[in-house]
Amino acid sequence: MDLPDPTEPERRHALRVEDPYDAEGLANMASTTTARLGVGRSGPRPRTSSLLLFQADHGVTQDAIHGTVDPEVLERFDLFTVTTRVADREEYLLRPDLGRRLSDQAKVDIGERCTKGPQVQIVVGDGLSAAAIDNNLAKILPVVEQGLSAAKVSLGTPFFVENARVGLMNDINDIIGAEVIILLIGERPGLGIADALSAYMGYRPTAGKTDADRDLICMITEHGGTNPLEAGAYVVEFAKRMLQHQASGQELRRLTADDA
Repeated sequence: MDLPDPTEPERRHALRVEDPYDAEGLANMASTTTARLGVGRSGPRPRTSSLLLFQADHGVTQDAIHGTVDPEVLERFDLFTVTTRVADREEYLLRPDLGRRLSDQAKVDIGERCTKGPQVQIVVGDGLSAAAIDNNLAKILPVVEQGLSAAKVSLGTPFFVENARVGLMNDINDIIGAEVIILLIGERPGLGIADALSAYMGYRPTAGKTDADRDLICMITEHGGTNPLEAGAYVVEFAKRMLQHQASGQELRRLTADDA
């Protein structure tokens, strides 16, 4: 039996509640959010169309999580690849702590191939979405590199980390010694949006630093988030502020409170 594609925009956003008490109110509320509202019910169960949409979106998230970054994307930007202490993707999902530590070989490769002590070091990591890198890196990375270079900021040697977690920034900078680390990493996929990228930034990250010491621009995607070109400009301005105030995260907030 042929069924219409539930992911087409007009079907994805269709309201399926029969005879709603306030049809106009439901429509207005649904127009303000991407949450799944008004999906309707068939007895105690979801409607077939709602279930098919959920399953389709869930399949997209699984592809993003278990996929690998296109080698051509990495080659385009001359990014060499290193890995974390994770053995495979299953272990990556079960052991986040291992994704925060570089493998022994990665430490050697980074030590041999990367410029030491730059003002800004850019790192790319697959994180929880290979699609985020495939779909956004070509747009955001040139903006960041060109913007920082125009500001006379010295850049390190960019590279790619497979099976990366955010806390990896500390391990990386213990080797490189950059003033600012920028990690472009795939976000946890949501239902319907599986290619969102995050930019985590930290001033002199090292062992013991936490999320409180970092700044973040998230939901970087052309599918309902911040456009990667625009996000690249935000990243540049954030990095310049970190260099100016020699701080990031909560400390940067404290130092710049009077600027708000």
